[in-house]
Amino acid sequence: MAKLNRKYLKPFKNIFILIVVVFAVWMIFFDANSYLIHRELNTEIDELETEKEYYNKEIEKDKKAIKELSSELGVEKLAREKYYMKKANEEIFIIEYEDSIPKENKND
Repeated sequence: MAKLNRKYLKPFKNIFILIVVVFAVWMIFFDANSYLIHRELNTEIDELETEKEYYNKEIEKDKKAIKELSSELGVEKLAREKYYMKKANEEIFIIEYEDSIPKENKND
């Protein structure tokens, strides 16, 4: 049994190998620039990039809406569809389909 332990401990008697192992452990776990911190920062970067893509899409949608509302017809369309406004000589009929009406929850 003692020979078996000596066999595995023999490489660690070399000071250079010992220094390299200690340095590697230090750099992976304990240093300010450790692998664990880099992995955490990389996941945060990925999350921020997906958030950036989402906001860029929202900006494009808003630019499209602004462009649409910059014309007289676009403003009139929005006023008619969203706010149910009408001209003086018009009548408006709002048609709701059964599947578009939100159902009330009877459990409340």
